Amino acid sequence: MVSSCDKSCGCSSAAPAEAVSGSSAQGAWVSRFSVPKMDCPSEERMIRLALNGLPELRSLSFDLTSRQVSAFHDGGVEPITTKLKSLGLGAELLETQPATQEAASANSASEATAAAKEASTLKILLGINAGMFAIEMGTGLLAQSTGLIADSLDMFADAAVYGLALFAVGRSAQLQVRAAHLAGIFQILLALGVLVEVARRFIYGSEPESLLMMGVGLVALVANAGCLWLIYGHREGGAHMKASWIFSANDVLANVGVIVAGALVAWTGSPYPDLLIGTIVGLIVLNGARRILALKA
Repeated sequence: MVSSCDKSCGCSSAAPAEAVSGSSAQGAWVSRFSVPKMDCPSEERMIRLALNGLPELRSLSFDLTSRQVSAFHDGGVEPITTKLKSLGLGAELLETQPATQEAASANSASEATAAAKEASTLKILLGINAGMFAIEMGTGLLAQSTGLIADSLDMFADAAVYGLALFAVGRSAQLQVRAAHLAGIFQILLALGVLVEVARRFIYGSEPESLLMMGVGLVALVANAGCLWLIYGHREGGAHMKASWIFSANDVLANVGVIVAGALVAWTGSPYPDLLIGTIVGLIVLNGARRILALKA
C-alpha cells in the first residue's frame, strides 16, 4: 500500500503514480486527490466532464467538505492526474492504493443514490408540469388569452424536458447533453408556434378574460415556484439537470408576466397587454432554448 502524501513533508506525488503503473495487472486502484479550489457542485461537475471517457477510470467519489476526489481506476493514474491539473483547480495526488471491494461498492451505491434522488425529483416535476399544461391550455382557450396559451405550451415543453432528463439520469455526460439539446430544439418549435398564434390574434382580434388570466397565472406561479425549489439542489448537475433548472426559472418569470398582463387588461380594457406577454413568453422560451443548445459535455 502506498502511504498518504503530506505536502508539509515535501513528499512528491510521483511515487504513487509509478506504483500504479507497475501494478496495473493486479486489479483496480483508488487514487485520492486534493483539489483546493473545489468548493461547490459546479467544480465537481467540471471534474466529472473532464474525466469522462478516460478508459482507465471506473468511477469517482467526491468530498466537497475536505475538497478531495477519489478516483477508482485500472492501470496508471497519470492520465487522470494530467486531466485534473489542467483544470486549474490546484489538484494534487495524495495517495494511490489498491481499491477494496467495499470501497468500490460504497462508491457505486453513492452514485446510485444520487441518480435515484434526481429521478424522484424529475418525476414530481413532470407530473406538476403535465397537470398545469392541461389546466392552462383549457383556461387559455376559454379566456382567449395568448399569455395563458403561451405559458401552457411552455409547461408542455417543460414536461417533455423533464421526461428527457429522467431518461438521461445515471447515463453518460454525452447522452445527458443530447437529451438537453433535443429538449432545446423542442422548445424552439413551441416558441415559434406561440409567436405565430400571437400574430394571428393581433390580426383577427381577441377579448382576453383578465380574471381568469390572473387566477390561473397565480396557480401556475405557485406550481413553478415549487418546481424551482425542488430542482434547486440539482441545478449544478449534468446538462439534463441544468436544462431543467433554466426552464423552471424561465417559467416563474413567465407566470409573473401573465398576472401583470391580466391586471393591465382589466385596467385598460385592451387585449394588447395579453398579446405583449404572449410575445415576451415566446421570446423567453427561445432564449432558454438557446442557452440549452449551448450546453456541452
